[in-house]
Amino acid sequence: MEYRYMGKTGLQLSVLSFGSWVSFHKQIDDSVADELMGIAYDNGVNFFDNAEVYALGESEKMMGRVLKKKNWDRTSYTVSSKAFWGWRGKENKPNQTGLSRKHLMEACHEALQRLQLEYLDMYFCHRPDKKVPVEEVVWTMHNLIQQGKILYWGTSEWSGVEIMEAHRVAQQYGLIGPSMEQPQYNLLERNKMENEFLMVFKTVGMGTTIWSPLASGLLSGKYNNGIPEDSRFAIEGFDWLKDRWMKENFLEKIKQLSNLANELGVSTAQLSIAWCIKNPNVTTAILGASRKEQLLENLKALEARDKITAEVIKKIEDIVQTKPVLPEF
Repeated sequence: MEYRYMGKTGLQLSVLSFGSWVSFHKQIDDSVADELMGIAYDNGVNFFDNAEVYALGESEKMMGRVLKKKNWDRTSYTVSSKAFWGWRGKENKPNQTGLSRKHLMEACHEALQRLQLEYLDMYFCHRPDKKVPVEEVVWTMHNLIQQGKILYWGTSEWSGVEIMEAHRVAQQYGLIGPSMEQPQYNLLERNKMENEFLMVFKTVGMGTTIWSPLASGLLSGKYNNGIPEDSRFAIEGFDWLKDRWMKENFLEKIKQLSNLANELGVSTAQLSIAWCIKNPNVTTAILGASRKEQLLENLKALEARDKITAEVIKKIEDIVQTKPVLPEF
């Protein structure tokens, strides 16, 4: 496994990591989660991603039970949580969501309890909160670090302007600013990583923990001939994902990518993940899986990356035609 420094920090993350969104509690039980996390860890994965909102807290509980059973050396892996949505769903009351000091502090404590950990390696603001002053967010995260409850903090799906404002506040008050962002990045979703964040990478040196490198499985090719019954697009409550990705023009492009992958002797998923981690601004790409075979296949994307030559990239671009157009100077 390859490891990369997370931005301008000393923390090293495996370039492929493992996440629990959708699968934990909704698609798999403790025994499967135990198996998948074990496979990931044995293959060098050292980052496990989670959030308060995943399965309304049950995802963190499941991961916590697995970690306790595994009893791995705590210094050998990293775990994250994210706060914003709350975990009570429709039962959320005021102050049980958002990025107020009250919610961030309480959400952190609750995540530690569910995960059965003494500290979080990384803690993300899952979305920007337009109603909370950024000063309050930065101060709260700085205090959580000072208290030893988290080691690094970051953002998820924030804009470049919002990230830089957080750094401005941190510099103004001598606080610890965000070290990483968790954006969506894949062959069909590229603007933030390849356009909006370019100046952020050059200035503050932000790390990235990529979610959905396979566009919720679409870029694996498994939806080329319809929606399998055991897929996330078939899960109740995830219709928005299906509406987002199940489009004829996307499917046609992915069928062409599958043909290219066959020519290269790799799977469509391996090709798509390998393309993602080829970007030097990607610290780690989070894999999701509900089956052993699926995870083992996707972990081989590291080997497939050597086949992503300039010629292959040109072929990929000709197929997807999603590269952001940057201003010429």
